[in-house]
Amino acid sequence: MVSRKTLAGAVAVVGLLVSAQGANALSIKEALAATYQNNPTLNASRAQLRVTDEGVPQALAGWRPSIIGSGNYGYQWQDSRGTYRENNQYNLSLQVTQPLFRGFRTVNSTRQAEAIVRAQREDLRTAEQTALFQAATAYMDVIRDTALVSLRRSDLKFQEEQVRASKDRFNVGEGTRTDVSQAESGRARAQSTLNTALANLNTSRAIFRQVIGIDPKNLSARTNVTSLLPKTVASAISIGQEEHPAIQSSQFLVDAAQFAVKTAEGVLLPTAQVEGNLSYSDSNLPGVEGRPTRTASIFGRVTVPIYQNGSEYSVVRQSKEDLGRTEILVDVSRDNIRAQAISSWGQLNASIASITAAEAQVAAARLALEGVIEEQRVGQRTTLDVLDTQSDLVDARVTLVTAQRDRVVAAYAVLSSVGRLDFDSLALSGARYDPTEHYRLVRDKWIGLRTPDGR
Repeated sequence: MVSRKTLAGAVAVVGLLVSAQGANALSIKEALAATYQNNPTLNASRAQLRVTDEGVPQALAGWRPSIIGSGNYGYQWQDSRGTYRENNQYNLSLQVTQPLFRGFRTVNSTRQAEAIVRAQREDLRTAEQTALFQAATAYMDVIRDTALVSLRRSDLKFQEEQVRASKDRFNVGEGTRTDVSQAESGRARAQSTLNTALANLNTSRAIFRQVIGIDPKNLSARTNVTSLLPKTVASAISIGQEEHPAIQSSQFLVDAAQFAVKTAEGVLLPTAQVEGNLSYSDSNLPGVEGRPTRTASIFGRVTVPIYQNGSEYSVVRQSKEDLGRTEILVDVSRDNIRAQAISSWGQLNASIASITAAEAQVAAARLALEGVIEEQRVGQRTTLDVLDTQSDLVDARVTLVTAQRDRVVAAYAVLSSVGRLDFDSLALSGARYDPTEHYRLVRDKWIGLRTPDGR
């Protein structure tokens, strides 16, 4: 017979939110902080922003002078009609060109570059939210799969006890060979599902290490994320429309496209610049030895474009079409964020309802299993009845564990859909990445090959 102790072990609640709380426990908030610092995809997005920052000093270069120095030295030999001549010549020159007016292209291209930088900063915020949501999901997946492995192991022990009990009954003439075979089949099934659960756990642990950058040890899913959520789905939609970085990025790209049109139109306007030249030359030609030539000049130059093969008009039209495209993408972003808010909110409510239903299902399946086992003892139930009831209990526990995981993940999804799954909203520990620091260091830099971090 199956003992009370074995039954208690088999149906013990493998609570998703109950885990070891030792001094070395890694909370989900600590895991998110580690992700913020270590995630390679997120660090790549930060590097991309630093690349984009350099577009502003490149645009500002349109205000700055260009200085070109040149020099040449040569030897000439000539023999003409018996006259032999040879000489050395050299020349040094310096040219300085200062733009005065470029058809407003410098102003507009600078504003375009600044708008692109602001859009890239919002893209970085989006990348941060994506990385943090992936980390929260990976964290909860490890906890869920750990709980499922524990549940499957408990089920295997129950099935092994069933095999032992059915063999004992068969040996004393109270059971049949069919009962033993059914129990052995149940044990094989339990072993197979345990192997699958272990494989899933290994996969989840690998993803955890990939996303968060550390190995999962002693996890605890206690989190205050629900206190950060909007009160209603309407509030979530409203906040998302106002704050989500994906929408703000698309709006900044519209600004950039508008300045791109103006920059393209600037090619049709006159340009003005000042050119200064200095030169020094000398040679040993007969009659001019020791008489070097020095030249200095300064000119104002105005260029008026009349027709430049027509390509400039095509560029203007192309820029206007791109502006229309970016304006459409703003609406696309708004619709996507609205759909994400509604979907994640619905998933959160569904998971909460699923937890309630699964808890009732677990309680009922546990009582049913206890009753079937007692009835089996007096011969009113078969081994198959016990196995079927145990399977119902295991399925109910799997549903509960999955729903508990889904509830936490859905809460983080809601927070991401409104644009608040970030360092400040979560109050993460550690150093916060300042996206403006690199920009301030390079914006007005005139010269230098080294990056601000010394490379």
